[in-house]
Amino acid sequence: QVQVAESGGGSVQAGDSLRLSCTASGRTFSLYHMAWFRQAPGKEREFVTYITASGTIRYYADPVKGRFTISRDNAKNTVYLQMNSLKPEDTAVYYCAAGRVVTMTANEYIYWGQGTQVTVSS
Repeated sequence: QVQVAESGGGSVQAGDSLRLSCTASGRTFSLYHMAWFRQAPGKEREFVTYITASGTIRYYADPVKGRFTISRDNAKNTVYLQMNSLKPEDTAVYYCAAGRVVTMTANEYIYWGQGTQVTVSS
């Protein structure tokens, strides 16, 4: 069983940066691939990025490529999402997810956080 909780959201201006954190409980964090998804009002949840359990492979959705960076610290049971050059279209609730399969598909992830709101104004 893994519980995850996001933090670090907020309201910023376009061009600003934010760093989201996702802290997991349990001693098996290092066995799980981690991902970030987001959901904007009126839209479906969409994949943002994932990082493999070892941290060696990262993958980004095209809209965030070059602006967002995912990383993890297995000693701290934490995964991070550094978001730079934020745009109004990045406004969404951001969710952290843990799973045993490397995938961009939301329903393949087992454990989810409650989400953290990111609002970017122009």
